[in-house]
Order: sequence, then C-alpha cells, then structure tokens
Amino acid sequence: MEIKKIADGDNLTIALSGRLDAVSARDLDKVVNSDLNGVKNLTFDLADLVYVASAGLRILFVAQKKMKKQGSMKLVHVKPEVKQIFEVTRFIDFFTIES
Repeated sequence: MEIKKIADGDNLTIALSGRLDAVSARDLDKVVNSDLNGVKNLTFDLADLVYVASAGLRILFVAQKKMKKQGSMKLVHVKPEVKQIFEVTRFIDFFTIES
C-alpha cells in the first residue's frame, strides 16, 4: 500500500492506494498517531484502494474517534468493492462517505 499525505493548513488529505491489510495497517497507524495533531479536517481519498482488511478498518475507526474530538473526517472516492466491505462489517455507519 502507498500512503500520500497532502497538508493544507489545518486540512489533511491522506490518499491510500493498493491493499490496506494487516501489514500495511501498521504504516497507516503510525500516520494516524503522529500526523493528526492540529488537523481539523481529515479526508481519506480511497480512489486507488482496492481492499480493506479488519486491521485497516480498525485504524480508520481509530482515526474517526480521534477526529471527532478535534474536527471532522470523511472518506471520499470509495470504490464499490471497498464500500461493500464497509457495509458487510457495518462500519459504514461510523463514517461519512462521499462520492
């Protein structure tokens, strides 16, 4: 998986590509734990993400909990096959998902 960060003031976009699995979730966990200080608006761009494992869902959920305390978070450009994973696991209820 590749992680690209684009910061603009107190806005941060994190673009993910590839597979967010147990191994790559560790890298995203480091970003969530170190790069969200001072961020008011967090956007995860999932246009190039093809798969999310349970470990990846957990990291996104941790980011959501953190952002509820300091601002907002949304997921954008979610592919149908990835959105289906959110639906099956019922994680879709915890996130703001925009096309």
